Amino acid sequence: MMTVTQDLSFVSLIANASVLVQLVLLLLIGVSLTSWTYIFNKMFTIRKARSQTEIFERNFWSGGNLVELYQEASQNRRTGRDKAGSLERIFEAGMSEYHKVKNANKASLDAGAMLDGARRAMRAAYQREMDMLESHLSFLASVGSVSPYIGLFGTVWGIMNAFRGLANVQQATLAAVAPGIAEALIATAIGLFAAIPAVLAYNRYSHDIDRLAIRFETFIEEFSNILQRQSR
Repeated sequence: MMTVTQDLSFVSLIANASVLVQLVLLLLIGVSLTSWTYIFNKMFTIRKARSQTEIFERNFWSGGNLVELYQEASQNRRTGRDKAGSLERIFEAGMSEYHKVKNANKASLDAGAMLDGARRAMRAAYQREMDMLESHLSFLASVGSVSPYIGLFGTVWGIMNAFRGLANVQQATLAAVAPGIAEALIATAIGLFAAIPAVLAYNRYSHDIDRLAIRFETFIEEFSNILQRQSR
């Protein structure tokens, strides 16, 4: 017969838990590991996007030649997605469409068509970049909202088993029920362990991405004004 101390050790509690509670714990551990993977990946992605945005804004507003900046952006895009930043790809999409419409309408030089085409291209590129930045955020939100309930389900089931086990003993004591209750509470603890970092990461990354989105939208408006002045 196991002692109370042995029963209440962390490893023993998990090993002696019911199959359903063990499945709940396994699910929560898997979800937690996946969310931590996304948390670190998203942290590096946002940090890189912010750095690339600052570099491009500095180059753009330094007063350099827009054609040369466009050629450099096109080269970076062809070289690889990692080399060109989100804002640089938005700029490159707008300039590319602007030149296409301009070359197609050399006779009429419809300024409105050129500006509308460039703006639509930048908006489409903006949506692609936002989709990339926001990827996996919904998973973190789901983990943060669902994991505590999954852990609570395991806890309720474990406590039910603990009290059902009391029916087989003549005298109900704390020593008899404590292992089952402790085993059940582990599910809640792991559920919170999975949920809390996911919620914190989701809130932080959503704020960072919103700030980047504002910078992208502001650039689209400012660059559209520049193209409008050049097309006159």
